[in-house]
Amino acid sequence: MLIEIVTPDEKIFEGEVSSAIFPGSHGSFQILNNHAALVSTLGKGEIKFVKVINNNKSEEIQIQVDGGVVEVLNNKVTVLAEKVIKE
Repeated sequence: MLIEIVTPDEKIFEGEVSSAIFPGSHGSFQILNNHAALVSTLGKGEIKFVKVINNNKSEEIQIQVDGGVVEVLNNKVTVLAEKVIKE
């Protein structure tokens, strides 16, 4: 599935992933490939996803966000983050 993470200032990430875990405002939740349509608010926390490099390789990426909204539709995940917390 395709994931795109953006803030009001910039696009943080766009690429193919196999799964993603989000800090929902009422607890964390996971999105897998071909997930049903969904819209949810995000709390402050960490988005974790597995980036697909090729058929045999993947990489786990973690991004800290300070709230936002996530939408899942037609195997595309769009994250509108209020702010990304850079370490």
